[in-house]
This record gives sequence, C-alpha cells and structure tokens, in this order.
Amino acid sequence: MTAERSVFARVLANAGTLLGGRTVNAIVGLAYIALTARGLDPAQMGVLYLITTFAQFLGEVVKFQSWQTVLQYGAEPLLKNDRQGFQQVVRFSLFLDLSSGLVGVTLGVVGALLFGSLLGWSRELAPAAALYALTIAVMTSATSVGLLRLFDKFRYLAGEQAVSSIVRLVGAGIAFALHAPLWAFLLAWAAGPLASFLYVGAIAWRELAQRRMLDGFRLIGPLGEGLPGVWKFAWATNFSSSLDVAFTHVITLMVGSLLGPTQAALWRIGRQVADGMAKPARLVVPALYPELAKLRALGGDAAMRKLAGQVALLGGAVAGLLLLVTTLFGKPLLSLIMGEAYVGASGVMTWQVTAAAIGVLALPLEPMLVSMRAAGAALRVRMVVSVVFLLALAPLVKMFGMNGAGAALVGAAVAMAIGMFLTLRVRLARSSVLSDNEPSCADDANDAKGGR
Repeated sequence: MTAERSVFARVLANAGTLLGGRTVNAIVGLAYIALTARGLDPAQMGVLYLITTFAQFLGEVVKFQSWQTVLQYGAEPLLKNDRQGFQQVVRFSLFLDLSSGLVGVTLGVVGALLFGSLLGWSRELAPAAALYALTIAVMTSATSVGLLRLFDKFRYLAGEQAVSSIVRLVGAGIAFALHAPLWAFLLAWAAGPLASFLYVGAIAWRELAQRRMLDGFRLIGPLGEGLPGVWKFAWATNFSSSLDVAFTHVITLMVGSLLGPTQAALWRIGRQVADGMAKPARLVVPALYPELAKLRALGGDAAMRKLAGQVALLGGAVAGLLLLVTTLFGKPLLSLIMGEAYVGASGVMTWQVTAAAIGVLALPLEPMLVSMRAAGAALRVRMVVSVVFLLALAPLVKMFGMNGAGAALVGAAVAMAIGMFLTLRVRLARSSVLSDNEPSCADDANDAKGGR
C-alpha cells in the first residue's frame, strides 16, 4: 500500500469511527428527547427548545474554530518535536476559547434576562435561561478536539457527543420519574455539554502529558508571535462558521415569514432529513483536515491534491446515491421517519438533497483552501454566495413558494462549489509557481557564492 493510499484509508477509517459514535448518539438522543417530551407539555417543550437553541446559536456565532488553528499551526512543530512552538499554538488556541466563551456567556446571560419575553420565555423562567446560557462557555471550547484530531485519536472523539447524550438521558430520566418542572429538565440538558467538555479535555491533557508536551507549559506567554497570519486565519474561520450558522437559520425564518409556520416546518423537516442523509459523507471532513495539515507540514502538495481527488471521487459516488434514494424513496422515507402529516415536504426535500449532494461532491475544496492557509479566500467565496442567495431568496419564495427556496438553495450550492474550485485552482497554481522558483533562487544564491 502506497503512502497516499494509506492516508486515504486512514481518513475513511477515522470517518467510520466518527460515524459509529454519531449512530449511538442519534439513538440515545431520540431517547432523551422522548423522555423530555413526555415529562413536559408541548408549550413547555417549546420553551425548552427556545432556550437551548438560543444558547447554541450564540455559542456557534462567537466560537472560534480553534481546532483549526491547532491543526494548521500545530502539525509542523509536533512533527518536528518543537515543544515550545507547539505549546505556543496550544496557548493561543486556549486564549481563543476563553475569550469567545466569556463573550458568549455575557451575551447569553444578558439576553436571557433582558429579552426573554421577545425570545419566547416568561420573566419567571429568565433566571433558568440565564443559568443555561453558562453552558456557552463549554460549547466554545475546541482546543481539546483539535488536539485529539491531530494526535489521530478519533476513537475518543467518537464518544464525545455520546457522552453528552447519555448524561442528558440519565438526567431526563430522573426528572421524568420525579415529575420535575421545566427547570429540572433544563439542568439535565445543561449537564450534557459540560460532561462532554470534561471528557474530551481530560483525554486531550493526558495525551499531551504522555508526549511530554506539558513540560514547562505556561498559560501566560507569547500568543501570535512567530505564527504568521494566525490572527487572520482565526478570524476567517470564525466568520466562516458564524456565516454558515446564520445562513441556515435565516432560510427557515424567511420561509416562515413569507409562507407561514406550517411551510416553515415542512422546510425544516425536509432539511433535517436531507442533512441526515448526507451526514455520513460529511464526516469525512473532520477526518480529512488533520491529514491535509500533516501533508502540508511535510511539503506534500502533490499528496494533498491526490488525497483531495480521492475524496472528491468518493463524494461523487455518495452524491449520486443520495439523489437516487430521494427520487425512489423520498415520500416513503418521510412517512416512515416523520409520519404521514409531513409527506408534503417530499417535493422540497428533493431540492434540498440535490443541494446536499452538490456539497458532498465538493467536500475537499474548502479543507484544501484552509490547509493552504487560504481561509480568508474561502470566507470571501462564502460571503459573496450567501449575500447573493439572501437577496434572491425573498423574490423567489414570493413567486414560486418553497420550490423557489429550494431552487435558490441548489443555485447557492452550485455557486459555492464553483467559487471554491476556482479559488483553489488559483491557489494551487500560485503554489506551484513558487515551488518551481525556489530551486532557481537557490541556484542563483549558490552561483553568487561561487563567484565571490
């Protein structure tokens, strides 16, 4: 087996490991949601969702993708056994986590206390909502995740969300058995991300200790010095992630405001099923990032291109399968999962699955750009496509209903894929030119020395 094939096999194996963990998480997640729904009436369940969604939304918006920083800036010092350089990357990443967590918690607590009535919960529940907002501090922490991905410890990451769901299941079960009020279920749900944070953090710190990367480590010290472009990279990945979260919520809100809550529900259900079908393929992405980072640190541009090509071929096969399954079994699938009342979402789900399939086909493009330290270029593509999409969305929905929204989503997916592809092509060409010039520059320097 060649080195390139072994890297691709490792990507698939790590993605499979993550898929196993996500499968367990999905089953346990359904169980704790069912217990919560039976312990609360529909109105209370709605309030619980509003409070938890508010915290999750803020957490995702303020969160720096610090795991990306760990991978892109930590791979080289790790491979070179540069302890001091690696510790600086970890320190910088922890600073991002702590800063974003502080901002998120402040916004969450203030928002829950002052604007709860606008967000959907009563003044009496505002303190409970504010307490739940404290979980934003652990939602924004991604350094430990980045370390475990860099150390190729995906078997532990597979259990990250399962730990959260199991803790929530136990807590919800106790609250259900005691016929507890809403605040108790909120407490049970808050315990999940806290347990997950402690679990991943403990394992990551153990791995650091085993590699003697904690020797002489200090929280106070240099941050971005000697890490070229690290601040720009951190902000670019943060904005890109925030834009993606806002993008998803805005579509649902636009459909609801123009077509009514029922259509918004059908849109959201179709989107959830489409995303669920594409999820196994998308799990290749977190497994792909660390391998690309390591290849780049070793100067393996050709190997990076080959790996991206292999992932693209796999994505194409999965995309075709998604479209085939949706065309043949769309309505029965919705009826089985959601019930007959939601079969009306099958038409728009075809658009949504098509958009998801295009995204799967283009899976390696953005990871390649990020791995080449071109996160800003990827962000610009995402911003342009998102702005054009949002400007076109309202007129299309007014004229064609949910089919207009679906067509706009497919158009955005095509534009995103083309934009990322063209941007990557330019970056690869530039990288090739620079690498071709390096030997000639070295020769010129040697000639100069010889002349002296």
